Amino acid sequence: MRYTVRPGLYAVGLPTERSDVLVTANYKLSFDMVRRELKGLNVWLLVLDTKGINVWCAAGKKTFGTAELVCRIGSSGLAGRVTHRCIIVPQLGAPGIDAAAVQRETGFRVLYGPVEAKDIAAYIRMGYRKTDAMRTVHFRFRDRLVLTPMEVRPALRYYGYFALVVLVFFGVAPEGILFKQALQGAGPLLICGLAAVFAGAVLTPAALPVLPFRAFSLKGMVAGLLTMALVQWGTPLLHGVQGAMTGAVWLLCPAASSWFGLQFTGSTTYTNMSGVQRELQIGIRLYIGAVVVAALLIGIAKAQL
Repeated sequence: MRYTVRPGLYAVGLPTERSDVLVTANYKLSFDMVRRELKGLNVWLLVLDTKGINVWCAAGKKTFGTAELVCRIGSSGLAGRVTHRCIIVPQLGAPGIDAAAVQRETGFRVLYGPVEAKDIAAYIRMGYRKTDAMRTVHFRFRDRLVLTPMEVRPALRYYGYFALVVLVFFGVAPEGILFKQALQGAGPLLICGLAAVFAGAVLTPAALPVLPFRAFSLKGMVAGLLTMALVQWGTPLLHGVQGAMTGAVWLLCPAASSWFGLQFTGSTTYTNMSGVQRELQIGIRLYIGAVVVAALLIGIAKAQL
């Protein structure tokens, strides 16, 4: 969470007072990628303090925003470094920037550059004009799949806490903690948890365009239901599970998968901030309800052992 560079004005190559000024975030990965694509150019790179968040996400949070851009133009002494009054902001930073306000307060005109850093050089050569390809955000299968490790990691952390709780719950007995009893009782829930991690953190991103519904919570829920159906009827893993435990796993897996799927919304081109907020307002109530009912069913299942 400290993968950042210091905000301020950086020289790329040997810029002069007439060189272009590009703006980016202080997330080090963004900074390094932009700098790599500027090889061979002589430009200024103005880095905003986005708290280590990439341009797109920071624009939604307004840390890559008008106030920070105005402040950084002033604190960096940019007006004294260049004779022109024009800065190039990434297109994905547009939601956070009020171009009219920036020009009014600093005198610098805002141009919105291409979506991807690799197109910056071509954009400048073409006289600050963008082709349709430079304006378009692609989010193909490979683009989605490469992000899944970042979804799986936190999901597995939650799974670890969940596994510990259910193992202790089923293992505790008057004579102590019985490991065999813990594994037998918690086994279906452990399988359910792994199914939820796969469904929400891997299957949902991979199959995003083909899963029904627009809401990511519903996409994740569908993925969870499909995965549970495969585990329940297509494999021997949950054969013999019945009664209250069946209800618990069928409640928990789609709910957890839905939650993990909802986390992926910040990595995609499919949603906006208001849509995510609405999903959370509705989804959290449903998740809490599912957990409460599942906990009751788990208690009943232990009593039946």
